[in-house]
Amino acid sequence: MRFRQTLLSRYLLIILFAFLFIPIIFPLASILYIIIQENAPHNDSNYLKYGSSNEITAMWHEQAKQLNNTDGALIDSKLQELKESYPEASFFWVDAAGSSRLQLPQQEQLPEHWNAAAAIQFMKDSTGSDPFTIVSFLGADHAGPAFMVMQLPRSIIQLEQPIGSGTPFYIAFLFLMLAFFFLVSLLFFRSIRKRLLGLQTAMTLHGDNGLPVPIILKKQDEIGQLELAFNDMVVQLRDSNERERAEEALRKRLIANLSHDLRTPLTVMNSHLYSMKKEALSASGQASIVQLEQKISSIDSLIENLLSYTLMTSGRYPLKLEQVDLLRLVRESAAAWYPLWEQEGIAAEIELPSGPMLREVDKAGFRRVLDNLFQNVTRHAADGSFIGITVETQQQRAAIIIRDHGTGLSDHSSSSGYGIGLAIVDYLLKEMKLDWRMDSSEAGTSIYIFL
Repeated sequence: MRFRQTLLSRYLLIILFAFLFIPIIFPLASILYIIIQENAPHNDSNYLKYGSSNEITAMWHEQAKQLNNTDGALIDSKLQELKESYPEASFFWVDAAGSSRLQLPQQEQLPEHWNAAAAIQFMKDSTGSDPFTIVSFLGADHAGPAFMVMQLPRSIIQLEQPIGSGTPFYIAFLFLMLAFFFLVSLLFFRSIRKRLLGLQTAMTLHGDNGLPVPIILKKQDEIGQLELAFNDMVVQLRDSNERERAEEALRKRLIANLSHDLRTPLTVMNSHLYSMKKEALSASGQASIVQLEQKISSIDSLIENLLSYTLMTSGRYPLKLEQVDLLRLVRESAAAWYPLWEQEGIAAEIELPSGPMLREVDKAGFRRVLDNLFQNVTRHAADGSFIGITVETQQQRAAIIIRDHGTGLSDHSSSSGYGIGLAIVDYLLKEMKLDWRMDSSEAGTSIYIFL
């Protein structure tokens, strides 16, 4: 994977831009600001027409230095000359006696005779106000007491928007650059987040086969490699699922064929045992025949369970739900098993309500459940010599309870056919929407079928 296509390279470009922002963008913005400010036309064509305020002040003091306070004609002449040079300005001077002399133009607000209080008030009113006022004592030493005054409109030396008025634009430019940086960062991480959420969604969504759907690759970066690995995992899961289905189909077919093939020798064995029972045998021989018949019956029942379980797991076991009196089915099944219990020495205690208990179940399936449970009691709990069948309320629900006094299921967990029988019970009850529970201990086993 080329470096420029990675998320790391793109993120490093963003970081590089951030590092270059301050040392490059700020000076560049400052230089552009100065160039634009210097070359931009000013709003006032008279701006700095006579120079800056410092230059005008220096000029005025130099002119006052060259004048003698005793030569009134020369002072008047100089003021008239300056009036021609500064037509927007106004001039006047005050002699050593404190009298107002030449005024260009005439200014009625000026006092005719000046004293210290009037001079101070004039200076106070002129400081920082418009017009811009310059006062200078006459003579080389500026020692006074005569002085002359020049007043110039501040619009001549100061714009309404002075230099530096472009600062808001400078700040706006910097703000836009910062906003651009944050926008680039936001879009970068937003793209990453969107792709990661897409990958998360692909992991949670499943297709028709129950497996995640592959992702369309758009970029060959780190997330693209992750998406590629995810697609490889989906392909492996599909292959594994197909192999599992093929193995399951083979197993079911093998069990079905094996069960069918086992029935033939069992039938032959039964026929030979039937013939042997007609022969004159000793008591020990007759007992052996009985044991063989029981074992053949157990094997036949196991084969039947294997066939049924194979049909159930393949979804081909037919169930027809209808309203059935469950207590009647329990009584009929118990009656069918009663002779065998009596033969095995198992005392049956059956206490069922007299009224009907109607539920939607598959009649043959529910009988199969009861037969498997009764068979387990007969095979694995006969040493307890007891089976109890009753209806009680458990967990606020009515339940059919089958109890025995055997040694518990843990002692028979590996017995032939025991697990398959209970697996069939579990499957059938779930298909009939019935819950069940089994409690087992050394004192016996209780099975609850909740109605």
